Amino acid sequence: MTFKLVHAAALAMLICGPAGATETLKNPLAESETWNDLRGDVVGDADIASAQGVLSIDAPYRAHDAATVPIVLKQTDPSTVITAATVVVDENPAPVAAVFAFGPAMGQLDFELRVRVNQYSNVRVIAETPDGLHMTGRFVKASGGCSAPASKDPELALADMGKMKLRMFESTAQMSTPRAEAQIMIRHPNYSGLQRDQITQLFIPAHFIDHIEVWQGAELLFTMDGGISISENPVFRFGYNDNGATALTIKATDTDGNTFESTLPKAVSG
Repeated sequence: MTFKLVHAAALAMLICGPAGATETLKNPLAESETWNDLRGDVVGDADIASAQGVLSIDAPYRAHDAATVPIVLKQTDPSTVITAATVVVDENPAPVAAVFAFGPAMGQLDFELRVRVNQYSNVRVIAETPDGLHMTGRFVKASGGCSAPASKDPELALADMGKMKLRMFESTAQMSTPRAEAQIMIRHPNYSGLQRDQITQLFIPAHFIDHIEVWQGAELLFTMDGGISISENPVFRFGYNDNGATALTIKATDTDGNTFESTLPKAVSG
């Protein structure tokens, strides 16, 4: 994309910002005709406010690996309740990467996921709160994420499919409610339908996790309804208010009708 001098100057001002600015945006959302076309399908006629002061997003300006681009969400206003979030990658073949619903125990949202980015694109997050929708995002330079070859031989990938791991971390947050930090990983090739078998060169049919639930005891932490833009072997790292349950239960389904469930004991990994 070619920018006129005035646009470059405006961008430089946005990046540098005035003295005392609280946030430096190195890769803010860019103008997107694609989003203008998508908007109605994603949120209908609903108004969308800026998420500034409510939620921040961190994503690399130039991704190291287009098939596993880290997206980090952090709630900046503890008084706001974020009940859901939609992650959209404008230029992907299936732009809505995932729709998350958050239970009250997620508390002040601190959440990381990994997505595929198929070409230079805005990655935006639309947070749902009691007072409406709030949007933020980043522009990410990446290409080929949806068609990148899977990291494992198909037979090995299917043999491991559905295996889950839980990693717990020491919480550094100083809050009145006990906080925990966890990372879950689910083995699944999450085939996008755009990848080729490296031997036959035929396209591998789409086959991906379409629903996830994470529970602490009988309390729901979050759900995800996902598509082809979630990376292979999905990984989610998140903070939550600990109710004392000794294990987390992860339930998942995929587009081939498979069901996976594991109850994993908590043990701090450090």
